[in-house]
Amino acid sequence: MNNETRQDAPQAAADALVTLTYIIYGLHALSALGGILTPAFVVTAFVTGWPSIIAVIINYFKRKEVRGNYLESHFRWQIRTFWFAVIWLLVATLLAVTFVGIPFAIVVAWFAGLWVLYRITRGLIRLLDNKAMPMPL
Repeated sequence: MNNETRQDAPQAAADALVTLTYIIYGLHALSALGGILTPAFVVTAFVTGWPSIIAVIINYFKRKEVRGNYLESHFRWQIRTFWFAVIWLLVATLLAVTFVGIPFAIVVAWFAGLWVLYRITRGLIRLLDNKAMPMPL
């Protein structure tokens, strides 16, 4: 009986981390969808929304616990999605500073928003299949 308890503990911890990964995707999706449901852009809502900021903080705090399994790739995917969205938002903001750059800023923000939605969706689908995310070179 004591041996069964020891074997169940690692599985329970692993299940908790999978659940946490779903929650993090959910927080990111909540922020991104706020951009669709309001006049704000998806990328702006994603980067500045509290759910996404909380999610990326959780990613950093729990990163060591997922090291060595397929969830590590999901955490990396989520963190990279957040920071690349920040970069694209900064590019759009810099373009918007000039009158001539405003149309380009809108295009960059739209594409960045679609990219964020794609990354969240793709990550969730792979997580549902218990698969790792592809790691860039």
